[in-house]
Amino acid sequence: MFVKYEDFDTLPHWVQKYIENIDMRTQSSLTAREYASDLRLFFRYVAERRGLVSPDDDWADIDLHALVDTDFLRSIRSGEIVSFNNHCRDVLKHRPNTLSRRFIAIRRFFRYLTVQRHILETNPMDELDPQKTGKSLPVYLPLEDCLLLLRTVENDPENPFRERDYCILTLFLNCGMRLSELCGLNLADIRRDDTMRIRGKGSKERTVYLNGACTAALRRYLRTRPQEGLKAEDRDAVFISRNKRRINQRSVELMLEKYLKICGLEGKGYSIHKLRHTAATLMYQNDVDVLQLKEILGHENLSTTQIYTHVLDAQLRAAVEQNPLANVRTEPTEEEAKKAAHVAFLQSQMLPPEMLAKAAAYDPLAQALAKAEEETEEQKANKEAHIAFLQSQMLPPEFLERIRAEEEEKEKKEKKEKK
Repeated sequence: MFVKYEDFDTLPHWVQKYIENIDMRTQSSLTAREYASDLRLFFRYVAERRGLVSPDDDWADIDLHALVDTDFLRSIRSGEIVSFNNHCRDVLKHRPNTLSRRFIAIRRFFRYLTVQRHILETNPMDELDPQKTGKSLPVYLPLEDCLLLLRTVENDPENPFRERDYCILTLFLNCGMRLSELCGLNLADIRRDDTMRIRGKGSKERTVYLNGACTAALRRYLRTRPQEGLKAEDRDAVFISRNKRRINQRSVELMLEKYLKICGLEGKGYSIHKLRHTAATLMYQNDVDVLQLKEILGHENLSTTQIYTHVLDAQLRAAVEQNPLANVRTEPTEEEAKKAAHVAFLQSQMLPPEMLAKAAAYDPLAQALAKAEEETEEQKANKEAHIAFLQSQMLPPEFLERIRAEEEEKEKKEKKEKK
């Protein structure tokens, strides 16, 4: 859970300073709140581990502001950080991306204390390797799920805000906006030339061109947008809540959760951020260049955008495998190649026909070689040599022993019949 603004004063002194530094440097309140929550959780864990608070105490009641002073920070050891990471992974069951973010928050905090503020002489993070997370393909809504979601909102007669909600989802699915960007939209950001100004991470601005679906949804919503009873600080907001305030992020999330449940898409891992992934994926699948996509999404690095090219690669591979001719092969499979190699081995051992016939009972692969062939004098003379050689090869000893016994019994019987 993120640190609430009203709880900021309860954080340790140096954590407050660090968060203020992040907020000024990146202009990203979301990042600052995430890091504040990560550090608060870390220091609560360390305090309990050291026995400074009772395990029965509610972590929310621990006074970190008084507990975590400069001496406390200097006493932190790398082992406690590793233990905290293990606790988050094994007990709290955090996902790899969350673990990585917490690790980064702690690492940057101690670097701030060591390099910028010179509070610490040594950084406990220097002994630890960065957390590695495997890259996963983004989850997105297929086109049919997007259409179902939009139709569900549009046809909901009991929702007095359906024009607003439909417009919000249309912008997410067409423009690939972030949640914070949508909630921060002002009326002046929507221009007459069908473009929209978006303020992204670090207060970086970009311009997004609005397609027909977006302009139609905006016009329809703005005709119903409340005009009266708005507070001064919210009069410029594009999207207004039922309380006649600028809509907040949680309200948008709840709205999406509600409609995902109504149209049967609940439990598929969809979220507001997945709508951004959806917009990016659909554009890339329809021949939008990856460099253009980078500008639309407001990515700082091209490598961030290139994950959507991996989505298409995976889809292409899956599509090819669904071809009904996918299992028609001119080259042997791995299993077929193994069988062919085994048959070639049996052939190379010059097994006499009667041994090959007996081998078929134990080795199905030998059946392919069990043909009626007359045994040559040379094969008879080398029979024992072949058996000795095979003992060092693939055939099991008990198999050879049984063949030998049967051959000896056959020879005895033949000699008896001659007498």
